[in-house]
Amino acid sequence: MILFVLAYLGGVLTIVSPCILPVLPFVFARAGQPFMRSTLPMLIGMAATFAAVATLAALGGGWAVQANEYGRYAALALLAVFGIILLFPALSDHLTRPLVSLGARLSQSADKGARAGGSSVVASLLLGVATGLLWAPCAGPVLGLILTGAALQGASVGTTLLLLAYALGAATSLALALLVGGKVYQTMKRSLGVGEWLRRGVGVAVLVAVAAIGLGLDTGFLTQASVASTASLEQGLIDKLQPQKPSSVVMNGNDGGAMMMSGGSNQMMSGANTMMQAKPQAAADTLPVEGKMPPLDGAIQWLNSPPLSAEALKGKVVLVDFWTYSCINCIRAIPYVKAWAEKYKEQGLVVIGVHAPEFAFEKNVDNVKKAIGDLGITYPVAIDNDYAIWRAFDNQYWPAHYFIDAEGRIRHHHFGEGEYDQSERVIQELLAEAGKQNVAGGIVDVKATGAEAASNQNDVQSPETYVGWQRSENFVDTKGTVNDAPHVYSAAEPKLNEWGLTGNWTVGPENAGLNDKDGSIYYRFHARDLHLVLGPNADGKPIRFKVRVDGKPPGDSHGVDTDADGNGTVTGQRLYQLVREAGPVGDHTFEIHFLDPGVQAYAFTFG
Repeated sequence: MILFVLAYLGGVLTIVSPCILPVLPFVFARAGQPFMRSTLPMLIGMAATFAAVATLAALGGGWAVQANEYGRYAALALLAVFGIILLFPALSDHLTRPLVSLGARLSQSADKGARAGGSSVVASLLLGVATGLLWAPCAGPVLGLILTGAALQGASVGTTLLLLAYALGAATSLALALLVGGKVYQTMKRSLGVGEWLRRGVGVAVLVAVAAIGLGLDTGFLTQASVASTASLEQGLIDKLQPQKPSSVVMNGNDGGAMMMSGGSNQMMSGANTMMQAKPQAAADTLPVEGKMPPLDGAIQWLNSPPLSAEALKGKVVLVDFWTYSCINCIRAIPYVKAWAEKYKEQGLVVIGVHAPEFAFEKNVDNVKKAIGDLGITYPVAIDNDYAIWRAFDNQYWPAHYFIDAEGRIRHHHFGEGEYDQSERVIQELLAEAGKQNVAGGIVDVKATGAEAASNQNDVQSPETYVGWQRSENFVDTKGTVNDAPHVYSAAEPKLNEWGLTGNWTVGPENAGLNDKDGSIYYRFHARDLHLVLGPNADGKPIRFKVRVDGKPPGDSHGVDTDADGNGTVTGQRLYQLVREAGPVGDHTFEIHFLDPGVQAYAFTFG
């Protein structure tokens, strides 16, 4: 119930956001008409359509987005006709094209129905549907929370109801504005005798709104034009109304980290400085039964193996590893998982990697195939693009390891890096329980290199930092980024853990894209390793770059993806290790300068 209240209040706050401006002319065009038969049906149609389209966009994938684009084109044409009729009523008798005639009939039937005391509900409802197809509210924390939860938790009636609550909150604000504005409109008509000119003025406003939406100003400039940003208000509502969920993990600053995804939040939290792990077990022989192994249904594809099932795995000890290929914590844990798979495969251990993507590009199966080839993964990998297995395990972390005995029961789990010795002893104990003879003893000796090498968390004082606006923090300019629109950024002096951009960038919800050559990203960091998740544009063309640390080439402190002079090339969508400090770890200013346009930057991670 709290989430529904939060969604409704977040919608109400849109009235002070400039993103509502393109919708206002369509609403005020109904001023002077009966509220119950004209305005209310339009607002209901707008709210319902927005909820339906937003649900499809969050859950349905690319086809839904493309279908919505066609719907937007049709709605733009329909509402343009509506504006023309308001501006030139006499033209409506001469409009014969099917779409234009439809728009004329909608507008005229609404007006005539109201004057005759009849019903204009259907016409107003259809105008509301068209408006709902065009409305693109500013994506603040509340809407981000709803949409991210929808994408991760899957299709449900609750998702649509939350989106509907958000849209109804906005409709409530618009209704109140119309009740006030409508009275002013009627007073002007009566006192000044300029009703026809007011009608034409509204028609001009409608056409201007159609043009603004068609040019993308509603999601570009207007998003940034607000002097009364709702983001802080919305975040305050979230902090006050959404209780923190209890966690079954403890924090320990002496080991590795995990990345956490909460289904009720739009934030994924880095464990760069904290260890998120299962409550420690006193000994393997005291392992409790945590539950039955969930089914492995829902993967869109299996790599290195035909599809596996929980039932078919009975009699085997199973390790399920949730990971994603651009997650540095996962990359550093994988050498141990590979070593266990190799050491115990003849004794009954089955390792299953469940690849659950964080970023959109990680849903590309070809990208995952390349990653498992580069990482040398030979055990089965389930492609969990729809988070079906993730939800079945009620998982929230990358990496997450679930240890399952021969009877199909979960006996232990571990979140994040570290405690590899204990995890291996759990494997040995479960194999012994299953009746395996001469289970290999000892602990694997992993000699990882490059990005896979374990980090010293005592040296890491910089958090994982996202570049896309949906989760970004610590941008050097207190005004933040200009979202979803090209903008030229200038350099500034960053404090520790602040970052910035130079050049012409478009910052989207998930990444920042460079529009022209000669753009840079800089970060003031404190860590041994600096990684940046990067990818080329859709055309896949390689993008050259140069790295500088404190204004100079990195020399011996270069990462595996650069040379001593700082030169490198973005060739695919993955994590790039750009700095590995050869000397004492301290505060340094990192800059990566791109010589070609088109790069997409996602997130910094440190080690």
